[in-house]
Amino acid sequence: MKQQRPYPQVIVTRKAARALASGHPWVFEGEVRRMEPAPADGRMAQNGDVVDVVEENGTWQGVGLLSEQSKIRVRVVSRNANDRINEAFWARKLQWAWGYRKAAMGSRALPGCEPDTNCCRVLFSEADGFPGLVVDRYEDVLVSQVGTVGMQRLRPTLYPLLLDVLRTDGQDIRGIYERNDAPSRLKEGLAQEKGWWAENGRPAPDSARVIAHENGIAYDLDLENSQKTGFFLDQKYNRRAVRELARGRRVLDCFCHVGPFGLNAAAGGAAFVREVDVSQTAIDLARENARLNNLEATMDFTCANVLEYLPELVSDKKRLREEGGPFDLIVLDPPAFTKSRGTVDHAARGYREINEWAMRILPRGGYLATCSCSHFMTRDLLARAIAEAAHNANVQLRQIEERQQAPDHPILWGVPETHYLDFFVFQVV
Repeated sequence: MKQQRPYPQVIVTRKAARALASGHPWVFEGEVRRMEPAPADGRMAQNGDVVDVVEENGTWQGVGLLSEQSKIRVRVVSRNANDRINEAFWARKLQWAWGYRKAAMGSRALPGCEPDTNCCRVLFSEADGFPGLVVDRYEDVLVSQVGTVGMQRLRPTLYPLLLDVLRTDGQDIRGIYERNDAPSRLKEGLAQEKGWWAENGRPAPDSARVIAHENGIAYDLDLENSQKTGFFLDQKYNRRAVRELARGRRVLDCFCHVGPFGLNAAAGGAAFVREVDVSQTAIDLARENARLNNLEATMDFTCANVLEYLPELVSDKKRLREEGGPFDLIVLDPPAFTKSRGTVDHAARGYREINEWAMRILPRGGYLATCSCSHFMTRDLLARAIAEAAHNANVQLRQIEERQQAPDHPILWGVPETHYLDFFVFQVV
């Protein structure tokens, strides 16, 4: 007799089944026909439970986690009918995720620098099969963000397993700091909170400050109060691309945050680096990071709105000279200009404008590194905005390279939401 499956069922439309077959792991609220009890014991699903996803015709489509308050009603974690969603299942997936980071990043460290897995994203939500869970490593601290009720309920299982995977591999990890303060948690009915996760048998670390190293550069990170999980790890190798171009050049780093692109440029031998950000806190941290790395002699720091600052430099050549120009390498690393499909056109105008201003500032033969970090602003939409900017600025672009996010933020084909960062490097000719 065929063994009955132990999970309650979510009966979904044919449309949902086609999406799952293509590799996308989400079932939306409007694609759910009804809920049915577990065949084995008649148990109905509760919020956050493991559920089987079954098409209306009775075809099993996968097993996932139920989110009753979210428009994404089920997030599938396996399409293998032999899987049982237990501790052993999650332990295997954690081993795979860490093994992938070691393989994808383990041999990329710069000579004489830290291994590239000392600061990296260990878990990237759906891309690793942990929907709604992000875990970043900063030296000996893990920072987690939980965005779904299913992962919230699994924390007591997942965190000890993850610590065991890393420590068994010889990694020194002193604790997990939870940054569960994202507003998106409210959509799942979850409270906003942050603090050290209480590990059995170990006292909580006494500080959430970490000196983290990336590309041989030290950063003083406040994991409790900084943006996201503390730092933007996804640009690691893109910063190296800027570093390789920077020797002898005058660099303008726009939207600099705590300074990583500019610091890489200075470490690469730039003659001068100007950091610009609208946040005085970010500028203060960038200045402190420059001091920490003994790079302050070739750097200066300006608190300004880049969207106002760049056009002012375009229109005032005297000010451009006074501000450290002419610049022959400009970095544009803006925050996401769009977080929904409805604002993509407005965002495209923003990307076109900042790139046009940069191209008007740069001399012929200068270099531009530019990017977008929103999956709604697709690679092709960004490329179109840059091309329009070049046309308006009456310049031509010679592409040096095209890049994406670092491989510790893997792009899962069939799940376009995991591809969110596009990065171009050009010469203006």
